[in-house]
Amino acid sequence: MNIIIEDFIKEDRGDGDITTDSIVPEEHSSKAVIVAKANGVLAGHRYAKLVFALLDKNIQYRELKHDGDEIVRGDLLADVTGKSRAILTGERVALNILQRLSGIATLTKSFVDAVAGTGATILDTRKTTPGLREMEKYAVTMGGGSNHRRDLSEMSLIKENHIAIAGSLQEAVKRVRSQSRVPIEVEVKNMQELQEALAAGVDRIMLDNWNIASIRDAVSFVNKRIPLEASGNMTIEKAREFAQTGIDFISVGAITHSFTSLDMTLLQEGLKDRT
Repeated sequence: MNIIIEDFIKEDRGDGDITTDSIVPEEHSSKAVIVAKANGVLAGHRYAKLVFALLDKNIQYRELKHDGDEIVRGDLLADVTGKSRAILTGERVALNILQRLSGIATLTKSFVDAVAGTGATILDTRKTTPGLREMEKYAVTMGGGSNHRRDLSEMSLIKENHIAIAGSLQEAVKRVRSQSRVPIEVEVKNMQELQEALAAGVDRIMLDNWNIASIRDAVSFVNKRIPLEASGNMTIEKAREFAQTGIDFISVGAITHSFTSLDMTLLQEGLKDRT
């Protein structure tokens, strides 16, 4: 993760922070606070802290609100004390991370709240930003969601393209089992394939883009013999309706690709937000 954060800093810094290096003496120290400008769920301190530490190893980053906390506009989220150049140069990268991850956590919590009391678990997907998967999946957990597989090696997910190439669902499962002992999930498009997946003894079945009536039929038919996952263009309203069928998991790509970043600012101690 250090290497990724270092790359973020290099991208933003370029050949040097001309403004800060021109105005701020090298040994000048100060304190700044990070302030919420919107309501939501906080996530990303562990990464923001690293930004500043890579610029000043002696910097002090104190969490005033913690990852997973619900926050409101005006809340002080953290204070940062150390070399002023490090604080000002790291400001945008740290805020970008905090804002992005807090946006993911906030949207995730909206889905989690929508299915509360049903027993359904909200999952993320691999629809993450390349290079940021660890961060974004962490943010999902801060919003109360759970992670699906983190990469292609952690779990086998057999989809329609795999089945087409293998020739059948059973053959696709057989080929995976001959190569690995990882859990196997199969995406099915109708009740016939669901029955085939059950017969193959897979670990989970995904009902992708099924309508609500078909989901109910599938849940009733399977009767908890194997976990079922619903997916496909999920909205908050749709998630609640699906959760009430008794489905075990609901995967939501939107929480990592269609969120709105949560606005924040960093202010030198003594300054006030003017917006």
